[in-house]
Amino acid sequence: MKCADNREELFPVVDAAGRVVGRATRGECHGGSMLLHPVVHLHLFNSRGELYLQKRPAWKDIQPGRWDTAVGGHVDWGEEPLVALRREVREEVGVTDFVPQHVLTYLFESERERELVYVYKTVYDGPVVP
Repeated sequence: MKCADNREELFPVVDAAGRVVGRATRGECHGGSMLLHPVVHLHLFNSRGELYLQKRPAWKDIQPGRWDTAVGGHVDWGEEPLVALRREVREEVGVTDFVPQHVLTYLFESERERELVYVYKTVYDGPVVP
């Protein structure tokens, strides 16, 4: 089954401090415009210190088929980063009962895009359902 990201999905455009200054579509943000848009990542550890990773689908427009954090996703238009984190964690690994700890926020830039990355971690020993 071939899937594709929704290129019309709306993302907030932010400044380096994370303040919303506009909005743009996924297609615009990933198409070389270099519009800064926020994303969230969760590093999911169990109590033995093992790190859960996911392999990105081959159809993704950015980094297809690569290993990635347990959860990673975009902040939607009108959404706060912590709300986006909880939504993405529920969607990607089926976890709803966790305590996120903010690790850092940094600016990522490639030749195609710029992201303001909010990184969190948690320790969780329950079931993970990709």
